[in-house]
Amino acid sequence: MYLRTTTRRNQDGTTVEYIALAHNHWDPATKRAKAEVLFNFGRREEVDEEGLRRLVRSINRFLGPQDELASAVEGSTSPIKWIESRPMGGAWLLRRLWERIGADKDLVKLARQRRFEDANAVEGTIFAMVANRALKPLSKHATGAWLETGVWAPGVPERVYDEQMYRAMDFLLGAQEEVQKSVFFSTADLLNLDVDLLLYDTTSTYFEMDEDDEDIAERDERWDAHLAENGAEPTRPHPQVVNRPPLRMQGHSKDHRPDVPQVVIGMAVTREGIPVRCWVFPGNTNDAETIKTVKESLSGWRLNRVVWAVDRGMVSDENLTELRKGGAHYVAGEKMRAGRKEVEEALSRPGRYHAVRDNLEVKEIVVGDGARRKRYVLVRNPAQVERDREDRERLLKRIEQTLAALPAGGDEHSKAVCRLFAHATMGRFLTKDKKGRPVIDRAKVKAEERLDGKYLIVTSDDTLSTEDVALGYKQLAEIERAWRDMKSSLDLRPMHHRKADRIKAHVLLCWLALLLVRVVEVRTGQTWRRVHEEMDRLHRGVFAGKDGLLAQRTEVTQLQYQFFKAVGVTPPPRFLEITPSDQRAVENTG
Repeated sequence: MYLRTTTRRNQDGTTVEYIALAHNHWDPATKRAKAEVLFNFGRREEVDEEGLRRLVRSINRFLGPQDELASAVEGSTSPIKWIESRPMGGAWLLRRLWERIGADKDLVKLARQRRFEDANAVEGTIFAMVANRALKPLSKHATGAWLETGVWAPGVPERVYDEQMYRAMDFLLGAQEEVQKSVFFSTADLLNLDVDLLLYDTTSTYFEMDEDDEDIAERDERWDAHLAENGAEPTRPHPQVVNRPPLRMQGHSKDHRPDVPQVVIGMAVTREGIPVRCWVFPGNTNDAETIKTVKESLSGWRLNRVVWAVDRGMVSDENLTELRKGGAHYVAGEKMRAGRKEVEEALSRPGRYHAVRDNLEVKEIVVGDGARRKRYVLVRNPAQVERDREDRERLLKRIEQTLAALPAGGDEHSKAVCRLFAHATMGRFLTKDKKGRPVIDRAKVKAEERLDGKYLIVTSDDTLSTEDVALGYKQLAEIERAWRDMKSSLDLRPMHHRKADRIKAHVLLCWLALLLVRVVEVRTGQTWRRVHEEMDRLHRGVFAGKDGLLAQRTEVTQLQYQFFKAVGVTPPPRFLEITPSDQRAVENTG
């Protein structure tokens, strides 16, 4: 069956077109096919086209997808083959956003300046690795296969192999200053970002290896001495990669892996959570030691008035002085249990709290005069006050039960008491009575009650309201979320690169992926996981027949349209590629 159109010419010269449902049957007498009209729809302009579409959809639902495809090619002289279907929605969204922030043009320009023969291929390879971190994090070796079979990513070279990716990473690291600055300011313009408040924090990420870079360098020196006949042959093989200066080092692990080497990563983000820039430091670098490098790196960016929000681990007189250079200001957390004189004075100062947003209460306190003057803001969360009280009461009850269950005496008693005092949470509430027995220190309990639900902030900016100080510091949660996403969603850890430059380039790729992900989240109001899941339903199907090859996307859902619109990206066209068979033959022989 098929739709048959017939035309009739009127006496006034006009033509009228009629549409009917027809069927061809074989007439043995005339030995030819005859058309038999099964149903007349009437004049074309009077036909209910939407009704026809509903009829088609109803037939398709009845037939099912396999029968539908079979009926489409039944009796055809050029049967259609379904070659492949790959998800494309997430990669399309990221690519078009990549182009909107100008990352493609910046990288091509920089690659041409560095005399790369195919600058577009370098840029496309970098985007391929960035998209991989955001969509399905894999090793560099597995990324090439994923690009060929697991996703359809526009703007990527036809074939991406390992060495090509490594060369692109080396180029990216060499151009990181220009890339990070240009990409961030393009993003700031796109989102109209407010960059007066920068949040900064560090984390660590580890390597599954026994030795750190200092051990490897020492082994390399022993081998050099042995080869020069100045020493015995080392028991372990000659190292292939030696990083000088060392980068993968033992240090304070924020991943709870003190047994393996690590690197320290610093990152600055805006109050919206958009990453500004990242840095990589040796694994034994103290958090506070990174401040000077960070300030120097951003000194040439010509940012307007900037307030730095930093966590308690960054606070020292030297760091706060460093943050003030260039006219900048800081909002920093203070350690309330450190016993510092000015902190104790701020905590004991009387005064009324007043409520601000996000269920917070704040109180301003000024300690000292002249050059020693410090402005503090004490923040209290009433809900957290109650939670802290309940947690402490449960802990004290547990301590009482443990004390009651201690052995009566002997070595077992002594060992149990030592374990109790060494306990991370119970030990800080214990002391010994006059007879040397462990008891609860009620003075420590009372001192802890004073801190329930509170945190103390120090700031150098007198123009900020107490509310802005409190909420600005609270935004440090955004950078904590960035670390979680980099380590989980983007698979930053564990790292398997050995060369220092490749390690830094890998972090830079994760930073670029996080930048794209955060922009999508800000514009859509949804998590990247939700957007990614929906976008991966949009596929690119490839069909081949005698007349050529056709690549077509699946239908765009209403939610996908909403995401495209929110990000400012045009959805992909219905037909992505149409290649006639004669053109394919020329390409294959060329």
